[in-house]
Amino acid sequence: MAAVTGVVVRPWLWPAATVQVLRLARPGWWHRWPPVPRPDPALWRFRMETAYGGDGDAFPEAPDVRSFLHWSRDMRHWRRL
Repeated sequence: MAAVTGVVVRPWLWPAATVQVLRLARPGWWHRWPPVPRPDPALWRFRMETAYGGDGDAFPEAPDVRSFLHWSRDMRHWRRL
């Protein structure tokens, strides 16, 4: 929850966060109830395991999320050049 709060108070990161949420979302997420763009549990576990080690049950901390969103926003900018 701290990661979400860390992004909510930084509106300039909202577009990058929206893009990342939709990229991580399970394909066809809008066909399942409730229609919330959640990542596939196996993908999420894999991403957390590769980022933090362990068995993938870690949750990203706010500074890590903000850093990732800054990075992804910058990469989108450089791809357009």
